[in-house]
Amino acid sequence: MLTVWGRENSTNVKKVLWLLDELGETYQLVGAGGAYGKVNEPLYLSLNPNGLVPCLQDDDFVLWESNAILRYLVERSGNPMFWSSDAQQRASADKWLDWASNSLPLPFRQVYINLIRTPEDKRDMAAVATGIAGFEKLWPVVDAVLAKQTWLSGDTFGIGDIPMGCFAYAWFGLEIERQPHPNLERWYQQLTQRPAYQKHVMIPLS
Repeated sequence: MLTVWGRENSTNVKKVLWLLDELGETYQLVGAGGAYGKVNEPLYLSLNPNGLVPCLQDDDFVLWESNAILRYLVERSGNPMFWSSDAQQRASADKWLDWASNSLPLPFRQVYINLIRTPEDKRDMAAVATGIAGFEKLWPVVDAVLAKQTWLSGDTFGIGDIPMGCFAYAWFGLEIERQPHPNLERWYQQLTQRPAYQKHVMIPLS
């Protein structure tokens, strides 16, 4: 039995739960982090010494770092839609895991933390503006790729779409002014039709 430790509203946990449902895997979720606590307790730290979520247990095997978990799960599943036997196709999808993790967290925090988790009178609107500008410099990269292919992973949905899909939901769910990115918007609308995305990602921003 697969066990995931984490909280449902964590971006990195959403990625893992979404993929598990796409793969049709059976798993149990143990609440950890945020209101659940646990992450600083000895038991959890014995699994993930970083005290962060998510953490995956596959019987006696323990794995942390959300992108590593995604890669492990698709290889474990043997599902070719998510982990192609063609090295170039696989790498083309896989690169988006690292691109999203390296490029988007900073502007995401600047916008999301201030507009969702900070009282209105304490918001740093200069940071919000900087974060929005940061996103707007990055989205054209994504939009240009999606002008040539249906999904970030290629012709079909795959692992490369998952990290970006979590950030995209927050982006399109915020009450902010956005520049038009038609291919990004088309891709996002495709995601919103997927039941696993609806279940694990399209939850209230909090």
